[in-house]
Amino acid sequence: MDPRYWPLYGLRLRTPRLELRLPDVPLLDELAAVAAGGVHDPDEMPFGVPWTDAPPEERGRGTFQHVLRTIAEWRPEQWTLSLAVLHEGAVIGRQDLFATEFAVTREAETGSWLDTAHQGKGLGTEMRAAVAHLAFEGLGARSLVSGAMVENGRSLGVSRRLGYRPDGLSVLAVRGEARTLQRLRLDRTTWEEHRATPVETAGLEPCRALFGAS
Repeated sequence: MDPRYWPLYGLRLRTPRLELRLPDVPLLDELAAVAAGGVHDPDEMPFGVPWTDAPPEERGRGTFQHVLRTIAEWRPEQWTLSLAVLHEGAVIGRQDLFATEFAVTREAETGSWLDTAHQGKGLGTEMRAAVAHLAFEGLGARSLVSGAMVENGRSLGVSRRLGYRPDGLSVLAVRGEARTLQRLRLDRTTWEEHRATPVETAGLEPCRALFGAS
C-alpha cells in the first residue's frame, strides 16, 4: 500500500516480540477473525462497553467497521489510532491510543485486547509499552491514562509494571449491573523510570500533523 495520503499506514512500532501497525484490509480481516473467536471468558466482562456480547459474526464485523470508522473520522483535534498487534507474523490483538485536543492537553488514553491464547505471557505489557513509547518519546505526551475493572488483575498488573498510578474510581453500568473501574495515570517522569521494553518506531515523521503533534 502507498501511504501517501494516509501515512499512518506506514507507521510501525516494534518490540522484541511484537509489531504494531494500522491494519490494511487483509490484516483487518484477520483482526476481525480474532475478535470473532473470543478474547475473554464469556462469563466475565472486562470492558465498560460490552461489545463482546455480540454473536461471533457480528463481533467480527463490528471490529472491522470500528477500525475503518477511526480512519474515516480522524481529525487532529480528536483521533483514535487502532493498531493490529502481530506476533510471529499473525494478528493476536489490538492496541488503541486515542486523544482529544492532544496539541493542547498532551494527554492520551490507551485501550486494548488480546486473544485468549496469548494472554498471561507478558505480551500485553509489550504492546502497551509500545504505544507508551510512541506517546511520550514520539509525540511529546505529558501523561497517559487508562482504566480497568477492579477485578481485572491482568490489566491492572500491566499498568503497575509500566508505572501507572491509581487515579480514582468510577462506577459504570455494565450488563445492567454497577461495576467499579480503577482509573490509572502515567506521567512522563514515571514512564522514564519504569521503561524497560525496547521499542523501535518507524514512519512517524509524515504522521505528526495528523496527531496534532507537529
